[in-house]
Amino acid sequence: MAAPQQTMAQQGPINHDDMAEWAARFNEVLARPGEYVKSKSPETSQPWYSSFLACFSPIETCAMTCCCPCVTFGRTHHRIRKNADLEGYQPINTSCLLFCGSSCVYLHWIPMAMQRADLRTKHNLQGSCLVDIAMACCCGCCSLVQADKEAEYREQLLASQGGVQQQGYQTAGGMAYPGGQQKQ
Repeated sequence: MAAPQQTMAQQGPINHDDMAEWAARFNEVLARPGEYVKSKSPETSQPWYSSFLACFSPIETCAMTCCCPCVTFGRTHHRIRKNADLEGYQPINTSCLLFCGSSCVYLHWIPMAMQRADLRTKHNLQGSCLVDIAMACCCGCCSLVQADKEAEYREQLLASQGGVQQQGYQTAGGMAYPGGQQKQ
């Protein structure tokens, strides 16, 4: 007889798949730090919908982030990586605990910058790794609120478009002429 599967609430806040995913992501960044630090969005990237300094609205998100930033970090991670509608979301989760632990040793800016990079990459948003790090270090609460609001907006937009990511204008390649030559 097969054992019943445990739900998130039954297994506790730590999800071993999330742990493995975070470990893989950290190892990837540590394997090529120069490449990540110098990375920036392409010219065709879109501006952020939510302003960095608009962190007081909604006030509930602002208050939660000021009191317990790890919860906002975990919620944003769930929106981006698991379910935009927050189905299955638990306030205390693996990402929340990772953020809390990294904050204890003043390294909270690392997972924050990684999360902003994920958001930028997934939704083709403007920015760079250095800007992500600066925002995480200078005003972590504003950065967390912006990322959460942006993830909510972009994921809803993506769902309304049937999962098709809208790209900005992209130039067409050069014209091809018979004989294999291209003219720009």
